[in-house]
Amino acid sequence: MAASSSLRVSALLLVMSIVGSLSMVVSAGNFYQDMDITWGDGRANILDNGDLLTLSLDKSSGSGFQSKNQYLFGKFDMQLKLVPGNSAGTVTTYYLSSQGSTHDEIDMEFLGNLSGDPYILHTNVFSQGKGNREQQFHLWFDPTADFHTYSILWNPLSIIFSVDGIPIRQFKNIEESNGVPYPQNQAMRVHASLWAAEDWATRGGLVKTDWTKAPFTATYKNFGANACISWSNGACASSTSGSNSNSWLSEQLDYSTQGQMKWVQNNYMIYNYCTDTKRFPQGLPQECSMS
Repeated sequence: MAASSSLRVSALLLVMSIVGSLSMVVSAGNFYQDMDITWGDGRANILDNGDLLTLSLDKSSGSGFQSKNQYLFGKFDMQLKLVPGNSAGTVTTYYLSSQGSTHDEIDMEFLGNLSGDPYILHTNVFSQGKGNREQQFHLWFDPTADFHTYSILWNPLSIIFSVDGIPIRQFKNIEESNGVPYPQNQAMRVHASLWAAEDWATRGGLVKTDWTKAPFTATYKNFGANACISWSNGACASSTSGSNSNSWLSEQLDYSTQGQMKWVQNNYMIYNYCTDTKRFPQGLPQECSMS
């Protein structure tokens, strides 16, 4: 208990120091201003004066983009409309990542399906190059019929994944003193991609991609970042598309949102690494008994 309290105090002090360094407000929400297309040879396109960004996948290549800025903590929102119809073998992603072999990463990956079957939302957290913290969910709506908002809150206290404002997963910063690192020292960019993974994405690779349905297309809009932009000199500046730009630094789940998360996990979670004793026969990862 003492170690956990000490860690929380340290995290709160870090929050206070970051709040003190926030100095600049930058608008967000236009893909021309916020993102660079990084690969795809014309398969990624910014449309409607920067309001929409589409990624496409065919048998030759997928496509992707990343944020112009890199961030150290923030709340990131993106609206997505996923590949409709038979999207088996495709993976649409929205995630944060640093670089290098000891990188940090916070993942949302949407695993394609046969027509009529549900998409799988695959989440993972990497810290200092170590991942293997997967949780997977079905969604309570058709993510191909309309846009829905997918959010990642990353602050010194925890990482919270949300869908349409409903939290589905929390990864707390309570493990550092016990040898499980938390992503808090490496700046990360926002990334997104659409790529082929028929060897594992749909029913473990049993269902292959029907390339006669290509090109497959996913659409992104309304990116927003209330976040700390990390500059090369170590300085930090606020990037915000709304008011109350600093509230995310100490945001946590309250009683109501904890109940929402429990509802999602009870009804829509289909995999949790913290219950997979076959995968971890020597014992579950240490953080599983501490969250």
